[in-house]
Amino acid sequence: MALFLIASLALAAGPRATQKRLSGRVQVDEQIESLLRGGSVANVVSRLRYIGERDYAAESLTQLLRKVLEDRPRRNIVATLAGLEVRSAEPVLVRLAQDEDSTVRMYAAQGLGRLQSRNVLVLVPLLEDKSLGVRKEAAKALGASRNPSMSKLLLEAAKNEAEVDVRAEMLIGAGRAGDVKQAPSLKAYLNSDSESTRFAAAKGLCLMGSDDGFTFANKLLGAQDKYVRRQGLELYEGVPAKKATPALTPLLNDADRSLAAGAARLLYQGGDKKMLDWLVLASYQAKGDEKLAYEKELETLQLADDQRKGILRKAGMVK
Repeated sequence: MALFLIASLALAAGPRATQKRLSGRVQVDEQIESLLRGGSVANVVSRLRYIGERDYAAESLTQLLRKVLEDRPRRNIVATLAGLEVRSAEPVLVRLAQDEDSTVRMYAAQGLGRLQSRNVLVLVPLLEDKSLGVRKEAAKALGASRNPSMSKLLLEAAKNEAEVDVRAEMLIGAGRAGDVKQAPSLKAYLNSDSESTRFAAAKGLCLMGSDDGFTFANKLLGAQDKYVRRQGLELYEGVPAKKATPALTPLLNDADRSLAAGAARLLYQGGDKKMLDWLVLASYQAKGDEKLAYEKELETLQLADDQRKGILRKAGMVK
């Protein structure tokens, strides 16, 4: 009887589920048509992620790449594919990372970074690419791979990199890749004449879990200037909550509510799940600019309305 009921429920749900998928795919097709007509890549990506049929969207975009030859629409297709963060698109992105068009190579590297791809062999040559944008995205992607052997390679590339912004991404990537044996080499950049280079080195050290990085960040957090303090907070982006808690927990009571909200968001992203409840409740009770500070961080987390209501209901704030 139980099996019969389960089967009946499945059959009853089947048509509705099918209709939902079909409706989603129709919406995907409409968004891709919009892209081909010159629609905003950012808007299309946001809409496709919301619809949910991302594998279907990736497949459709991949098929389009075989037909579209003009540079601009082709670049937009690759940018959209990269923005979907779909694992099934990884082989296509690996191939596109070797494309003749530098903009396509850049978007492909960006997509591989978002996927935290382990396909480092296709990314390493891009550190010497003629395009600044390609080198920058390749450095980010190699760091995101979490492959410790990439730390030393990125530091070697940084020695020869003339562009300050690209060098900064190489230093951050070296830290994110995670080979702690490279910390002394990264620490040497804390004495650079370039402020952005020093900041990037500190960021890389924090991502490695190095005390040298945290000392640098905490010095900024102790400044009087609120913008300098926010720079210090930024250095904790991507640091596990276990490491960040001693420095960030006191900030939850800071008079600068933007700093407090940012600290809560970083702790949540670092693994402290109760910080999401903290943010939602703080936003619910706040007014004016303070509320905007909390909402900015919640928007970054893309919190669904039903999840927010669940947190408020659990706290007895709403019925």
